[in-house]
Amino acid sequence: MTTEEKDTARLLMVAIEHLHFAYNTGTPVLKDVSLAVRPGEKLGIIGPSGAGKSTLLLHLNGILQGQGVVKINGVEVEKRNFREIRRQVGLVFQNPDDQLFNPTVEEDVAFGPLCAGGESNDVSRRVTAVLKRLNLNGFEKKVSHHLSYGERKRVALATVLVSNPGVIAFDEPFANLDPAMVSQLIEIIISLESTVIVVSQSILPVCACCERLAVLQKGEIVAVGNTEKIAADRELLKKCGLDYSFLCDICRKIKVNH
Repeated sequence: MTTEEKDTARLLMVAIEHLHFAYNTGTPVLKDVSLAVRPGEKLGIIGPSGAGKSTLLLHLNGILQGQGVVKINGVEVEKRNFREIRRQVGLVFQNPDDQLFNPTVEEDVAFGPLCAGGESNDVSRRVTAVLKRLNLNGFEKKVSHHLSYGERKRVALATVLVSNPGVIAFDEPFANLDPAMVSQLIEIIISLESTVIVVSQSILPVCACCERLAVLQKGEIVAVGNTEKIAADRELLKKCGLDYSFLCDICRKIKVNH
């Protein structure tokens, strides 16, 4: 590696190099995937169902490990570094019920920092602050699984934000949300100071909150570029099953009819 390459590597928050992965069936799910994400950047990874997007996210903190190299802030994702890596990377799963397992909202949100050795009074202050930020103040004693789906989504995000990780990765964050909640979540993502990776099939919300996009198709990165350039490449999106032009046509028709 040249000096220039080493300097570039040190400037990356997430570096994925030649990653390959297959489940027990032996069918490749990720094929020679390489991606670089700068500190504070918001990167969207778009692709059709089955492209390998969620599988890729699970490599960021070592839940899955394939062949290749994944580094977070210069630290390689491998067993001996898991403790440090998992302090730096927060995953927000598609289904909030995969993250909520304590009796109340405040217990769910406090679980991570308490397990990391946080002092109870400090953790309590952090829980109060993050719930307020997500418009969940007053929810502390509520049972997480009695909340609406959108509220559970916000609580799941709170369980990650409370630890202030350097990288926050979202798996299909806009799925099954009403338009008002999608709009609110976009604003929250834009406001985050962490490095953000958003995996989604919902291309328009991703375009609204990410400055750069990577297109994943059948386990391979087929394009990376600024959001405007990728979103304007209709042939690419159509080829990858992501063409959203029909939505534009609907919007034009509504405007004409009004």
